[in-house]
Order: sequence, then structure tokens, then C-alpha cells
Amino acid sequence: MDTAEFRKRGKEMVDYIADYLELIEKRQVYPDVEPGYLRPLIPDCAPEEPERFEDILQDVERVIMPGVTHWHSPYFFAYFPTANSFPALLADMLSGGIGCIGFSWASSPACTELETVMLDWLGKMIDLPPQFLAGKDGEGGGVIQSTASEATLVALLAARTKALNRVQSENRRLTPGEIMGRLVAYTSDQAHFSVEKAGLIAGVKIKAVPTDDKFAVRGSALRKVLDQDKAAGLIPFFFCATLGTTTCCSFDKLLELGPICNTENMWMHIDAAYAGSSFVCPEFRYLLNGVEFADSFNFNPHKWLLVNFDCSTMWVKKRTDLTCAFKIDPVYLKHDHQESGLITDYRHWQIPLGRRFRSLKMWFVFRMYGVKGLQEHIRKHVKLAHEFKDLVLQDDRFEICADVVLGLVCFRLKGKNELNEALLKSINEARKIHLVPCRTRRSCSVSRFQRRLPWNLPTSVKPGRAHILEAVTRTLESQAT
Repeated sequence: MDTAEFRKRGKEMVDYIADYLELIEKRQVYPDVEPGYLRPLIPDCAPEEPERFEDILQDVERVIMPGVTHWHSPYFFAYFPTANSFPALLADMLSGGIGCIGFSWASSPACTELETVMLDWLGKMIDLPPQFLAGKDGEGGGVIQSTASEATLVALLAARTKALNRVQSENRRLTPGEIMGRLVAYTSDQAHFSVEKAGLIAGVKIKAVPTDDKFAVRGSALRKVLDQDKAAGLIPFFFCATLGTTTCCSFDKLLELGPICNTENMWMHIDAAYAGSSFVCPEFRYLLNGVEFADSFNFNPHKWLLVNFDCSTMWVKKRTDLTCAFKIDPVYLKHDHQESGLITDYRHWQIPLGRRFRSLKMWFVFRMYGVKGLQEHIRKHVKLAHEFKDLVLQDDRFEICADVVLGLVCFRLKGKNELNEALLKSINEARKIHLVPCRTRRSCSVSRFQRRLPWNLPTSVKPGRAHILEAVTRTLESQAT
């Protein structure tokens, strides 16, 4: 493919993607295929001779699309929203075209510097304390990780290194192995599974702190667990708070937890993967009160802020906490400016070495929507979620299982879990809409409604506002007959 054909095929691909997104509601939201469906549809080996682009594009419809779960469909209410927008797609094309690997400032200065500035822009948009911003000479700053799971792991590893150094300086008789055996990290019993996975990777104990009747960790619960573990000779060093839990969008009490973590010399990391995008709206920033006590904070613009995957933004108060944990400088990565103190080498802020030019997506989206456009996007989704909650409450067969704060509604049929499991199975087998379940510690099986409005449609259009309740009602009526 030469430049001339690339121009032609590139325009065709843009048209294909635009048609896909514009007409996505006409596609079945969840694929009707069985495991292994794809292998018989394509040859066993790669072709010896080049094939035509037209044939490949036709096979996208024949081979790929039948097995796609359409996350941007107005009938998709599962998992979490995955953000996208035309500006982000265009920026992703440019990132791929430039093709730089921005592991250091010298490897592509614009890649590093735009990321630093975009994280400051976004930090100001959600009103993060200035200690988290890089500015011209700040001690903190932001970095784009691939996922919130990776951000949690990075924070935990940095906290582990910091704790090892601190404890060993206080007690030279303890070996690193002895210290590691006594380190313990904490999180909510409602936290995402990735926190536990981070503990497995880091080789440290992770303990779940029980939550209250609103599924939030309170200071008293953390204090009780800490006192017990310290009395047993353990060394608490890390707490991962959650703002907007995966199961029911609950919020840990940062104003109670933060002072305890600071007093106990524990690193506090905040995982706001989904909910963090809402903080661009002033009316939701109260949920962030207490962030000033944290050492690191993370959320995913690729969930709700119109920036496509992957783009998980993480801030730290002290960048040296990361660089001291991850800095290794082989001679082939050294460059003239790295000791100037004026630049960032992001390879010291993350697990992998390589990184894409992801900040372009943020730059395009922020400029083409503006803060007001992003706020309108969030507010519309929250409004629709509350409208759906009201619809559910009008039917006395259902109950709401947790407070509806943002765009997530957890609801269930009154009665036994088996009834809800059967209902969910019937809904998903019909493949008209797509839902996923969750379980709170009360063992009620709930269906999760994540409000979605296609970003490529006019804002006056509200497809699927009552799709779930209509589908649920139809399912119940069919079962009754």
C-alpha cells in the first residue's frame, strides 16, 4: 500500500467507522456465537500472496462483526460505559501515524510535554489540590496509565518501596524479607478485584475492611483493623480507597480515612475509575472531599469523558515516590537533558517501557468539547439514570438496592436470588439489551443499569431511556404466560 492508496483506503475506513457508529442500534447488541466460532471462518495459515483491501473489509463484516459485543450501542447497559468520540478517534489516528514510543523526553519531547500539560489541565478541571499538579516546578504531577488496575499496582509498588526503606532505616536489624512478610495493605470489601490482584503481584497481604450499610469504608472500621494488626506485629503501609465502587457506586469516607492514613504513615491511593469523570461538574466534587490526604489519585477518562480506551489518568503528590521505586537507567536510554530537573521521563512512572502518544486524545477532546460540553455530557447521563430509577420504583415488583448517585442503578426483583438470576438469563438470551449482575454482601443478585447515550447522536435524542424496564416487563409477562 503506497501513499495514494492509503489516502483512498483511509477515507473508506473512516466512512465504514462512521456508518458503524451511526447505525449501531440496528446491530444486535450481544453476539449470537459459540466459543471457537471464528477459526472455521478463516484459513489455517497466513496468505502467501497479498490480498485486496476490499476483501479484507468484506471479511470484517463476515468474520469480525458477528462476534462483536457493541459497547456503544444504546442497548448496552453492562459493565461500565466505555467512552468514545470522533475527536478522540481522529487523535488516535494521528497517534498511530506519528508512531513515536514516548518512554523518555528525548524519544519524543512533544509526547512527554503534552501529557504533562494535559494532566494539569484535567487536574484543574476536577479541582485537584495543587500539590498533585506538575506546573513549572511542582513536586507532583500526572501520568497516563493504561488502566486503573495498572495505576493501583504502580501505587502499591511505590508504597511498598517507600515502606521498606522507612522501616529498615528505623530498625536495621530487620531484613527486607522480614519486613515484606509483615507488610499489609487494605481496601474496601467492595473494591475492584484488581486491588487484590495487585497484592498478589506485589507479594504483600491485602485485607478487606468491612463497609457500612451504604457500602462505604468508615474511619472507625479502618482504625479497628489497623489496631488489631499492629498488635499482631504487622506493618500497615497502604490503603486503597474507592470512589464509585464497581458493584454499586458507593464512596469511601475520605475525610475520615485520610487523617488515619497520614497519622499511620500509610500511603493512601484513591481509585475513582468510573466516578472521577463526574468531578468535572462542580455539583459532584463534594464526593472528592478528602483527596488532599491522598498520596495518589486515579480515574479513567476512557470510561466516561469521551476519550477512547486506553487512557487512565493518575496523579501523585511526590513524583520521587514513583521514580525512586522504578528508576533504572541503562546507557542506551540516557540523554543530555535527563539530569536538568526540567523534564519528565515517564518510563520511571510506569510498569512498561514503551508508551503511546495518548495525550493527543485528551487534547483533541478537551478543545473540541470544552469543559462545558463535558459537563453537559455527564449531567445528561446522571439525569437519565435518575429517570430510570423513578421508572423502576413505579413498579412494585422491583426494588433499588443502593443509592443512585451518578449513572449507575442497581435494581432487582423482590424475592429470591434465583428469580433474579432467571430474569437476567432470559433478558440476556433475548439479546435485545445487555446487562450484567453483581452481588452485594447482602447476597442480593442485582442487575446493573449503566446509563448510556450514544455520543454520535444529537443531544436531543434519548434512545433506550426505558429500554431496560420495557424488556424486563416483557420478559416477566412472557414467563407468566
